[in-house]
Amino acid sequence: MSNVTRLEGEIPQDCFGMRLDQALARLFSDYSRTRLTQWLKDGLVSINGQPMRGRDKVRGGEKVIINAELEEQTNWQAEDIPLNVHYEDEHIIVINKPADLVVHPAAGNYSGTLVNALLHYEPQLVHLPRAGIVHRLDKDTTGLLVVARSLVAQKSLVEQLQAHSLLREYSAIVYGVMTAGGTVDAPIGRHPVHRTRMAINPMGKDAVTHYRVIERYREHSLIRCRLETGRTHQIRVHMASIHYPLVGDPVYGKRLRLPKGGSEKMVQVLRDFKRQALHAARLGLVHPVSKKNLEWKVPLPDDMAELRHELQDDVASHMEEEPYEVPDVYWPEEEWDEE
Repeated sequence: MSNVTRLEGEIPQDCFGMRLDQALARLFSDYSRTRLTQWLKDGLVSINGQPMRGRDKVRGGEKVIINAELEEQTNWQAEDIPLNVHYEDEHIIVINKPADLVVHPAAGNYSGTLVNALLHYEPQLVHLPRAGIVHRLDKDTTGLLVVARSLVAQKSLVEQLQAHSLLREYSAIVYGVMTAGGTVDAPIGRHPVHRTRMAINPMGKDAVTHYRVIERYREHSLIRCRLETGRTHQIRVHMASIHYPLVGDPVYGKRLRLPKGGSEKMVQVLRDFKRQALHAARLGLVHPVSKKNLEWKVPLPDDMAELRHELQDDVASHMEEEPYEVPDVYWPEEEWDEE
């Protein structure tokens, strides 16, 4: 099934001599060049009532009509799955994703995903590529994720991702006591042997992760990471590569390590933590229509908050002088580069 949208316009006079596909990209800037090219190939574009090829030259002033087809994802079904909607307007939806929720349907996960939930919450998303999702979180990573409600919004958000201007900051609890923050700039690609895993790979795609220390414990650290790029498993791979793997990571983590002399409660919490301790805590973007700068923050989920509390208590119980004090402000006010 498809949803047909009629677009009309006139090629600007200053496009004289330009290729048709280039002129269309200027005229209908709310739509991606790829999508416009596909509509041309599908014969959905008429110029002065006649079909033309993308490489044909224009003179300026031609009348354009596009009977655009927005294909439905017919193999994706809506399901009544609760969503934690953190923010929404007519253009975007910001979700606070829980753990154990796959984002996209795929082999072995055709139901019970965030996409299935979104199609129930907003049926019109069936007409958008990937149901409006422009970036994803791993199944067991929690936190903020933005979804587009229109092609215009989706195009804008994708462009912000490509320009590395979409703000994405994560909280993570890692093994090891970090002395300072830093940056990991190392390409990521498929593992040469274990094809379901990612790895540092010279032939992979560029990947940059900045990290800062928030709290230090006896054998762990709470950090926050800012992404420049969005590669699969990026933070997990990068932190493991510098020998600070995420607590609970079943793929890139090491075997469970318990601080000596830790309380029974802390030991149990660490043993029971079966997912990567990673949370998308902060998201910022330029609104696709209003062009206002928007930003959202969400606190740690219950399981990470409990783990953090136990690690704090563990530090306090081993201090001979002043007791350990929990910082009043989790997100420091100083600029990132000043920490």
